Amino acid sequence: MSTIGFIGAGLIGATVARLAVQGGHNVVLSNSREPRTLLPLAAALGPQARAASRGEAAEAADIVVVTIPLGALTDVPVEPLKGKTVIDTSNYYWQRDGHIDVLDARSITTSQILADHLPESHVVKAFNNINFKHLGLLARPAGDPERTPLVIAGDDAAAKEQVTAFLDSIGYDALDAGALAEGWRFDNGEPAYGKPYLGPDADPTNILAMGNGQAATRAELEAALAAATR
Repeated sequence: MSTIGFIGAGLIGATVARLAVQGGHNVVLSNSREPRTLLPLAAALGPQARAASRGEAAEAADIVVVTIPLGALTDVPVEPLKGKTVIDTSNYYWQRDGHIDVLDARSITTSQILADHLPESHVVKAFNNINFKHLGLLARPAGDPERTPLVIAGDDAAAKEQVTAFLDSIGYDALDAGALAEGWRFDNGEPAYGKPYLGPDADPTNILAMGNGQAATRAELEAALAAATR
């Protein structure tokens, strides 16, 4: 049984944590505040979950999920993450994050910013292009005809294999988009961002009322990635 650490426990983080517990993993939750603020979430997830500081979550985990706003990426602890696989879920919204020149110029991706901050970790981009509600509802066991892939990108083959195995354990296949620099292909605003998982009952104008979603096929996601433009 592996341990998944969480730096950030918002909508995506809490959803992945729930799926991880259901998949048989232990989870260690952290945020920018005191661990006690996460006690209700940990209690709801059950005995496989506990709240901790960011450093403790990073130290305890086999895989760490970083799911925080871009402005907080430099607060991610470096030392306890050396040699570890780190999943980055970040997206750039200038309305929330303020304008970031290198991202406006598309000369770097959000996950590369985290990778630069964690030079001895292995960063894999995942979970950023699916609505948290769809993420929670579309998980399916292996072999289910309605199982859907999630897109990943990264520079380390072993880390991507580790993330692929983790995704499998929580109900998803993986579609490898290539190197971390290719992560822009499923960033906010690109065809692979959200749209392949929209169901017929979705309201795309309301992020909190997105319907139950639908499985995206590998071919649909591959086509969406290929249609990305810079």
